[in-house]
Amino acid sequence: MTELLKNHVAGQWIAGRGAGTTLTDPVTGVALVRVSSAGLDLAHAFGFARDQGGAALRALTYAQRAARLADIVKLLQAKRDDYYAIATANSGTTRNDSAVDIDGGIFTLSYYAKLGASLGDVHALRDGDSVALSKDRSFSVQHVLTPTRGVALFINAFNFPAWGLWEKAAPALLSGVPVIVKPATATAWLTQRMIADVVDAGLLPPGALSVICGGSAGLLDQIRAFDVVSFTGSADTAATLREHPAFVQHGARLNVEADSLNSAILCADAKPDTAAFDLFIKEVVREMTVKSGQKCTAIRRAFVPEDALETVLDALKAKLAKISVGNPRNDDVRMGSLVSREQYENVLAGIAALREEAVLAYDGSAAPLIDADPAIAACVAPHLFVVNDPDSATLLHDVEVFGPVAAVAPYRVAAHGSGLPEAHAVELARRGQGSLVASIYSNDDAHLGRLALELADSHGRVHAISPSVQQSQTGHGNVMPMSLHGGPGRAGGGEELGGLRALAFYHRRSAIQAPAAAIDTLTQTTHSPTP
Repeated sequence: MTELLKNHVAGQWIAGRGAGTTLTDPVTGVALVRVSSAGLDLAHAFGFARDQGGAALRALTYAQRAARLADIVKLLQAKRDDYYAIATANSGTTRNDSAVDIDGGIFTLSYYAKLGASLGDVHALRDGDSVALSKDRSFSVQHVLTPTRGVALFINAFNFPAWGLWEKAAPALLSGVPVIVKPATATAWLTQRMIADVVDAGLLPPGALSVICGGSAGLLDQIRAFDVVSFTGSADTAATLREHPAFVQHGARLNVEADSLNSAILCADAKPDTAAFDLFIKEVVREMTVKSGQKCTAIRRAFVPEDALETVLDALKAKLAKISVGNPRNDDVRMGSLVSREQYENVLAGIAALREEAVLAYDGSAAPLIDADPAIAACVAPHLFVVNDPDSATLLHDVEVFGPVAAVAPYRVAAHGSGLPEAHAVELARRGQGSLVASIYSNDDAHLGRLALELADSHGRVHAISPSVQQSQTGHGNVMPMSLHGGPGRAGGGEELGGLRALAFYHRRSAIQAPAAAIDTLTQTTHSPTP
């Protein structure tokens, strides 16, 4: 029988009861490891993290906690090869796709280690300047941020077992808040291994970092008023979470990242044979195929001028035809598998749904898989749809197929002098009801600025690309720790990262009204960060 991965709670490694759930290689079907959370004393686990782990972290200054993060970075970098092997086996990713997750997570952790060092040896942060409350200025108010005296519970998604862990844990630990991670079961192995390496190296106080693998039953029942929960997953699950008494009655904080119908817009001036057109084509194909399209930020809808539709489709099909699919261990493979046969079935169901109103313009499944048995492997080739009437379409704007699937649709270019030429495209992008990211492609930098503002109200991030930044731009789907990650509406309404802004979720803001001398003392013992 395969190894049963242990959970780390209350400062101890504890195996769950029963046979647990078996994790398998999504390409070969081979059993890898098992996970189980059955029988854990969750009340003790949360209490220990809240009381022991939290107290120990808060006793450290921001700079001291940042130094601990830097130590974790060094440890993880030394073990990257181990993590890559697990990612290939458990997630079916190529080495390049594993890097997006593993190296992306380490980079984010490193960023917050450096950012935290600038906060200094203090235990609280000032929020703005003091403001006088009396005419003689003897009585003032100073807003401060102090770490919440609770625990941070992360309920993470299957697609980023490494990055999804560290992009949340880095600001939480830097803030002085203990973390309990519940990774998605299907890909829990990498998360568990990284945490095991950190815990066993003694880089954090006992109770500061815990992991629970397996089922999530009972976790939310442990949440108290000053705890915080961050969830990444489906909008349906998020809706269920929001109804839990922990949030409705106790007022605990909940951050949600959910479904997102992200868009890419080819601007009216980005004619075929221009650099902006080529950048658009390259990015759509990349976002369809990196991690087999299993990214919450991937391009799902591409809007192009009506007169460029056929040219765009031809260019996309030509590039997609070069994407080889199969076993990521083979050097000839460009795109690996989905994370499980369950996700394989979900993606096929989504493709079938889109067929009801869209025309399949490219089906990569005609090419045989490389070193993979189609009856076993969770491999889905790229599928490109075209929706000729996006105004009447509904599924285009409602169904997110979480795989290598995207749809192209034409928009009407507004007449010269009647506003933004891409106004119709903006309207279509907003039909997604709130998204994590939209990207826009133009040869005119100034035009990109105007168009970006039109999209900002319904998107957490707008990625504006012109030939002037083709070598420096970070990519439509890459989430950078300096930038906000999250989105309004159906995207969950949450916010993560964004530099020091990420720390706000783990702090409590309070207004201290006091004599001038007391305010001066606060100024000397706190730090005022710049987001």
